[in-house]
Amino acid sequence: MIFPNFQSSAMMDIKSKITKLSNLGKPQEEFLFSNLNEWQESERRKLMLKAQDYYTNDNDIKDRKRYYIDRKGVQQEVKNLSNSKLPHPFMRKLTNQKVNYLLSKELSIQCDDVKFSEALTDYVNKAFLKMLKNVGRDAIVNGIAWVQVYYNNLGQLSFKRIPSEEIIPFWADADHTILDAVLRYYSIIRYLPDGVKKEIVKVEYHTTEGVWYYIKGDRGLEPDPDKEEGIRGHFVINREVTNENGEIEVDEEGQPITEDMQAIWEKVPFVAFKYNADEISLLKWIKPLIDDYDTNTSDTSNNLQDVPNSIKVVKNYDGTDKGEFVQNLATFRTAFVSGDGDMTAVETKMDIAAIDSHLNRLRKDIYEAGSGVDTQEVSLGNASGVALKFRYADLDSDTDDMASEFSASLDELIWFVKVDLLNKGIGDFTEITFEVIFNTDSIINEHEIIEDAKNSVGVISDETIIANHPWITDTQQELDRLAKEKEAKMAEMQ
Repeated sequence: MIFPNFQSSAMMDIKSKITKLSNLGKPQEEFLFSNLNEWQESERRKLMLKAQDYYTNDNDIKDRKRYYIDRKGVQQEVKNLSNSKLPHPFMRKLTNQKVNYLLSKELSIQCDDVKFSEALTDYVNKAFLKMLKNVGRDAIVNGIAWVQVYYNNLGQLSFKRIPSEEIIPFWADADHTILDAVLRYYSIIRYLPDGVKKEIVKVEYHTTEGVWYYIKGDRGLEPDPDKEEGIRGHFVINREVTNENGEIEVDEEGQPITEDMQAIWEKVPFVAFKYNADEISLLKWIKPLIDDYDTNTSDTSNNLQDVPNSIKVVKNYDGTDKGEFVQNLATFRTAFVSGDGDMTAVETKMDIAAIDSHLNRLRKDIYEAGSGVDTQEVSLGNASGVALKFRYADLDSDTDDMASEFSASLDELIWFVKVDLLNKGIGDFTEITFEVIFNTDSIINEHEIIEDAKNSVGVISDETIIANHPWITDTQQELDRLAKEKEAKMAEMQ
């Protein structure tokens, strides 16, 4: 149980955004059960799981089999020929490229209130930034990522990622900006007394009124035996008991008397982080292209391993129908025909140039559709600064959209931080505004900038030149170093 150390006076304040749990009616469990079953079979959830497979390079090519048509016209699986399955991790590369471009550097939070900015650093720390980077990856892969707000065992406000496929959101508006409730389900393995493993599906229904806990049965939702039946709070607080006069009651030893109270947030303690406004996975745009690339490279490998340069023609053999002929030709590189007994070989050299051209086009299309940058492009390394910005335009545009979605989500997340600060008596920052700035990786041509810096000597100040040099991270530190070097050289000349 969680016992945040809240100020009693703040808990009585309407601004606290936290209230005592009330005994409300049960939700419509049949409705929740129906939604849960529909979600488990939904195309959106299937796309999430498929995208996760492609991120780990577990592409559909892994299931590929080779077939031929037998004499009876029946399709049979080939066992004696090579069956290359060459997956390519385009999904992982594009996802990591976007995440590292947008979230590899620390956030800048601009706020005029110094006290709030200082208090916020205790929450937006390295652990938070690491989590945010992982949330970014989840959002790109799944289309949407989820963060749950909770109190840990030390009573500290904390955040944790929740797998996207486990969350069924109920939105109050068409733009999916106001969250009414969240239905979460997940599986656990329990060992029965006889040693048999049993999968149990846990279900949580989070609303602004509290939380209901269930387990999923074959016919519906049942109260979770591991939890107290009925509605529960988002968390538990330990507060001091006061009398009718507002005075704190004490025990025989003079210590304040406390009580546990089920408490709820004014908002559902889940925050959605979207890759785009449509909440669609990156895989949606590039899967057919990746599959074609995997198939063609695997086919090329198979052809090289089997009969690379010829097709055998066997005469005086019973003829085949068209379907069988074509399938055998593709599979065995052999054509069986009627006539006098004989066998010849027809040269079938592979058109490597055509294959490479097709694969290069596919690769270009994958990065085009995925709004990424192909780092294998030969001309990229010597491109000018202007050309580099042009090459990164799609990546910039895509991550700009993602940054806009994440900025709104961080605003929702920091709302809980403000309430936590208020209830701990640190200050009321609920009306304080701030701006989140994502420090993306800048794409530059270092040689070009250094040459420009050399040509600017005597035209602009040394400090400005140093500040814009690509190797300098601390302008004042570099100026101090230059001053010391100058003093040392002057001392040597004396």
